[in-house]
Amino acid sequence: MCSDCLVNGIVKDKIIAHGAAFRKATKSPYGADDEIGMLNLITPESRDAILRNADPTRIYDLSVDNFVGMPGWFSAEDQPYQMWMTHTPRGEVLEDSVKVGRAGNELCSYSGDAISMYTHTGTHIDTLNHFGYNGVIFNGFSADRHLGSRSWTKAGSDKHPPIIARGIMLDVARLHGVDVLPPSYGIGSDDLKGCLKHQGVQLRVGDVVLFRTGRMKYWPNRDLYLLDPPGITREGAEFLALGGAAMIGADNHSLEQAPSADPENWQVVHTYLLAEAGVPLLEIANLEQLSEERIYEFCFFGACIKLRGSTGAPIRPIAMPLLRN
Repeated sequence: MCSDCLVNGIVKDKIIAHGAAFRKATKSPYGADDEIGMLNLITPESRDAILRNADPTRIYDLSVDNFVGMPGWFSAEDQPYQMWMTHTPRGEVLEDSVKVGRAGNELCSYSGDAISMYTHTGTHIDTLNHFGYNGVIFNGFSADRHLGSRSWTKAGSDKHPPIIARGIMLDVARLHGVDVLPPSYGIGSDDLKGCLKHQGVQLRVGDVVLFRTGRMKYWPNRDLYLLDPPGITREGAEFLALGGAAMIGADNHSLEQAPSADPENWQVVHTYLLAEAGVPLLEIANLEQLSEERIYEFCFFGACIKLRGSTGAPIRPIAMPLLRN
């Protein structure tokens, strides 16, 4: 087979970005029913290989806490995170909602609570139905044929498998010698290539790629964390997608540079990665401890909540350093 047909030994046809057309939803090389895109590259064999090299004695939790007042996506007036008690010990003594009497409620001090949140709150994934072009999402699924009154019937978070893969962290802020990249800084391919070289790490097909802007230094200050985030550009996203990234994530709330540098497309990277390249996203990852300890390569594990048809879902991502490090 010709060398130009391969990327790190993987046939280019299996890397969705190589079949993409500008501002067109790409048909999946994994079949007409495919709803997970590049996550198809995570196989039992690849999971086995990375787990065998992981150090389970060292765990890095890459998620943030969810709490009332936390920073989130407010630009489109979506629901902020809310939490409230539905049952309290004193309240149950008075109301007896489960009909066990005063003595039963005093003995069993019952507490319960509920939450309401936008599915893109806190550390979360973006699924392939989150953005598309002209009503069409990845693999040709369309709003006309696959979107009901409550949710999509295709490409929701319920279709996401638990992700166990090689992960790499590209510390762009450290590369530039700053704690936090400037507002609206655009991370392009030169930044990403510079990180790979500086850190001595290779991008491999099937990787989960996380990049650090330093914005988590501002968490949970809403004003500082949310204002004009630095992030990846389409050019930078193309470099990672063409290189075979299975999922791409960041420590900011938007993944991409904002405001958009494209006057016609306010979500230029989201539409490219999700609709054209078939690459799901991870946002609001806490990469500070990895940065402090300069851990750039690891076993990544993450499983999102299975919300049927949803465009996003909370995830608890974990990094385990590799034994050879």
